[in-house]
Amino acid sequence: MKQSEDNKFIPMISLSAGDGRQVFSDVFYYTNQMVNVVMLGTLENWVLVDAGMPKSGKRLLKVAEDRFGKDNPPKCIVLTHGHFDHVGGITYLLKKWQVPVYAHPAEFPFLSGKAPYPKPDPSVEGGLLAKISWLYPYRPIDISEFLQPLPLDSSIPHLDGWQWIATPGHSPGHISLFRNTDRILISGDALITVRQDAFCKVFMQRTELAGPPRYMTTDWEAAYHSVEKLKSLKPSILIAGHGQVMFGEEMRSQLDWLHLYFDVLAKPKYGKYVAYPTKI
Repeated sequence: MKQSEDNKFIPMISLSAGDGRQVFSDVFYYTNQMVNVVMLGTLENWVLVDAGMPKSGKRLLKVAEDRFGKDNPPKCIVLTHGHFDHVGGITYLLKKWQVPVYAHPAEFPFLSGKAPYPKPDPSVEGGLLAKISWLYPYRPIDISEFLQPLPLDSSIPHLDGWQWIATPGHSPGHISLFRNTDRILISGDALITVRQDAFCKVFMQRTELAGPPRYMTTDWEAAYHSVEKLKSLKPSILIAGHGQVMFGEEMRSQLDWLHLYFDVLAKPKYGKYVAYPTKI
């Protein structure tokens, strides 16, 4: 097991960094620098969704222990995808917990040390965080000894009532999570609630529904169809990989607008993967 060869601290921050928010008694998310890590379940049975920024493992362990107690690891970890800001603390956590990690098989090359992601694209239309994306790690981690494929029936181990949904585009095996009883959606980076390429908006955490982060999205046609799929769920609550939780009619209205005008609001006008999409 090892982190990526280019794993390093990335000085990206937001005003929400270090905040935690309980959405339901069994749904909690914590903002690690500028990415959300979700903890689902109860004291007796809980699951971690994603594993934060590089070098974040120690901090995430403390957050988990404060919520669920020491010596009470999650039943498993579920990854929406394997980009650097979603697996940055995972090897530290796995050394402590040694629990299964579930992901879509299309993400396995990037989680088993076999292949790097396509490089981030600093030439893409966007703000400062897009322009400096050449700094971001993209090489694979290797957690193959813990890696398991998500169940084919779309269920999520240890989480009754939740299902996983394939939402590729931002990455080949990206998934989102949905619970039909209360229509809560955990979208990962398939859609987010802040313009992630703009430094000022990320820092201030200005809430607005947006498409996936531009500098690491490699297939915009697939990304569009993923937004379309999530819109069809008619979610009531949205927890995204970046940005603040959104609720109700305002969120659904923005989601309708994003779907209808995806090519204007989400898809960049130019960029390496706009002209030459990477389908892995």
